[in-house]
Amino acid sequence: MQEIYIGIDIGTGGARVLAVDRAGRVVAQATQEYPLLTPRPGWTEQDPVDWWTATAACLRRVTAEVGPGRVRGVGLTGQMHGSVFLDDRGQVVRPALLWNDQRTQAQCDEITVRVGTDRLLALAGNRALTGFTAPKLLWLRQHEPDAYARVRHLLLPKDYLRYRLTGEFATDVADASGTLLLDVAARRWSEPILEALEIDPAILPRLAEGPEVTGFVTPPAAAETGLPAGTPVVGGGGDQAANAVGVGLVTEGAASLALGTSGVVFAASGQPGHVRNGAGPGEAVAPPGLPEDSLSTIHSFCHAVPGMWHVMGVMLSSGGSLRWLRDALYAREAAEDRQAGREPYDRVTGEAATVPAGAEGLLFLPYLTGERVPYPDPSARGAFVGLGLQHTRAHVARAVMEGIAFGLRDNLDLVRALGVGVAELRITGGGSRSPLWRTILAAALGVPLRRMAVDEGPAFGAAILAAAGTGAYPDVASACAAMVRTGDAVPVDPDLAARYAELLPIFRQCYAQLKTVFPQLAS
Repeated sequence: MQEIYIGIDIGTGGARVLAVDRAGRVVAQATQEYPLLTPRPGWTEQDPVDWWTATAACLRRVTAEVGPGRVRGVGLTGQMHGSVFLDDRGQVVRPALLWNDQRTQAQCDEITVRVGTDRLLALAGNRALTGFTAPKLLWLRQHEPDAYARVRHLLLPKDYLRYRLTGEFATDVADASGTLLLDVAARRWSEPILEALEIDPAILPRLAEGPEVTGFVTPPAAAETGLPAGTPVVGGGGDQAANAVGVGLVTEGAASLALGTSGVVFAASGQPGHVRNGAGPGEAVAPPGLPEDSLSTIHSFCHAVPGMWHVMGVMLSSGGSLRWLRDALYAREAAEDRQAGREPYDRVTGEAATVPAGAEGLLFLPYLTGERVPYPDPSARGAFVGLGLQHTRAHVARAVMEGIAFGLRDNLDLVRALGVGVAELRITGGGSRSPLWRTILAAALGVPLRRMAVDEGPAFGAAILAAAGTGAYPDVASACAAMVRTGDAVPVDPDLAARYAELLPIFRQCYAQLKTVFPQLAS
């Protein structure tokens, strides 16, 4: 009987459960959406119970399809940084604050003052950004003190599922890196940061490596999900680290480009990013046109692979910008396409293909929900610059696709400035399906892209971690070698690359010129 490994992904849009065999073949999958709560502008929340309900339903469908007794292990992944607050009975205290919630700038400023900028980078590997978990905890303490007084456990989104599956309070070091409470180099909770912020370490989960077994499915959870009681559940990883495992980024310098709601440039490293070869934000030089301190916005996290780290640049509205465009300007056509069984984005990219590179002088800033890298600015917003009478909806579509590409180039250049060599990017996510966008991205980034033969996202990486952690393979690298397969390459078009090289400096000037306007509009 072929053994099966389950990967569970708690995304912002919904839950996904993937079942794969030992060779990496997908044998069953299920997805289920849940609501996104936006109680105020800039606030994003979800009810963790919705995650569990959706996941349990997906697991019942998948386990029924693969049959009884075949599941050997479960891996967990999901959106990073979200804060799950539980009381002494393990009940949810209030809805979780998510990765793209922007309410905590004052708490980020407080953390920077209390810990110190250089000390925070040295310990946590990152500066204080609104998306991270620690500022959310401080916000709760200051704005909802009654709720804060009830908190006995602080978990990340996927780890709430671990608790519901196993009864264990645990997390992995890759996901914990995004809390701002981890000593990233030492791979342990940072006592100096916890002390400076007056956070009780007792509320934190125990730490594990990505393939490490953290618990076993309990009989009640088995009854709800269809998983066999006693099934091992491994540490897993945050969505980007798990996605990197799923595309085989387990060696120094291997890199990827993930195109989801956010856009992520990810590169594996044998050292913590801000200390590698002394090329940290104090010694390395920011790329031309970007702020001097922008290197400190690059994330340095532990990898889901034991003994590895990764550096990561994140822009908040990559595919999110394209989805906004589709819903705002192509809503009727998208509805017709869905009804006819066609891809709703094909109309957008088809029109964009009729417009020359540079959209005849129209640029788009893709900061619809604020930005993280290279501008840690929650008040930043999208903007069209250069709009003229000659421009049509097709020009707008082209400009949006190119603006996203330029934003990702900012991230790639910062990763390289930290001393991580990137010769090729493995491209994943919904945006990778568009031939036009792949061509634009390769040219704007100036690096060839490599598609994946199977692009199953973070859930696939979580399943690989489960296979490695439960003994199917001796380590994560061996599991990737057996289960991950690459596809064709997307070369750099030299003429297109030359045009984008002319436009990139102009694109970088736009934020500098508009940054003082954004807070006024936001207020």
